[in-house]
Amino acid sequence: MARLFGVDLPKNKRMEIALTYIYGIGKSLSQEILNKADIDLNLKTDSLTDQDIRKLRDIIENEYVVEGELRKEVSMNIKRLMDLNVYRGIRHKKHLPVRGQRTSTNARTRKGPRKTVVKKKK
Repeated sequence: MARLFGVDLPKNKRMEIALTYIYGIGKSLSQEILNKADIDLNLKTDSLTDQDIRKLRDIIENEYVVEGELRKEVSMNIKRLMDLNVYRGIRHKKHLPVRGQRTSTNARTRKGPRKTVVKKKK
């Protein structure tokens, strides 16, 4: 089983898809990485050699920001917005949609389940 950046790549999947299991790598980026490493897109993860894995690791490590570093960078960007008290930061603090979506209806994913008010019985 191939392991890159703390992520176990799934067995018996095409490399093009398997690389997308790494945070920060999508389909187009995985195609680009595989082309640089001269690895066939349709090659299954089971048939990777140690040399191929080493090539992939070197390319990703030197040219892209993925996994822990990327997560840290994104969270620091959000924290910076919150510290500056800009509109987007305030929306992040309040756990509301950040990019101008409506909130009177919808937005349940971001706001969480409805909070109902219960009346006391006399």
